Amino acid sequence: MTALVQLFLSFLQIGLFSIGGGYAAIPLIQNQAVEMHHWLSADQFLDLATIAEMTPGPIAVNAATFVGLQVAGLPGALLATFGCILPSLVIVSLLSYVYSRYRQLPTLQSVLSTLRPAVVALIASAGLRMFLQVVFGRTVLSLPDQVNLIGLMLFAAAFLALRRFHFNPILVMLLCGAAGLIFGIAGVF
Repeated sequence: MTALVQLFLSFLQIGLFSIGGGYAAIPLIQNQAVEMHHWLSADQFLDLATIAEMTPGPIAVNAATFVGLQVAGLPGALLATFGCILPSLVIVSLLSYVYSRYRQLPTLQSVLSTLRPAVVALIASAGLRMFLQVVFGRTVLSLPDQVNLIGLMLFAAAFLALRRFHFNPILVMLLCGAAGLIFGIAGVF
């Protein structure tokens, strides 16, 4: 199977099963791009997640475009992106019709409420994997060989700034990026 077809099918699958938005898609993208097809390394994936978060637009679509570009250039970016958004186009069109027609039914409300815990679990899983990669250099939960103290301190500072002091997320990203630049120039990171 050619790389273009594989990109399209992989991101079609991601688009189809990433219920809950971009954060819920991150573990699916990681599985396809890093573990199954080896298009990216774990570190490249972490960079991809960072870039996809910082750039305008949905995270999953940004990630699809980036992976497609890495694997097969502009045609790969276009096919991966189209594969990622096609299921949403079809499903949202159908769901909007069904929801507008049957939104009062208790059964529909029950189905929607049972999906929420699964979405939270997907997002938490993605966050934990990214945290482990940044701080311990691996995505498996085990005793660490080494700890990236700067990564851990930046995580703690960003988490505190966002949760306790309600800083603007863009400002937090800019400050962490500036700190990473300073640490990188100093040769500490």
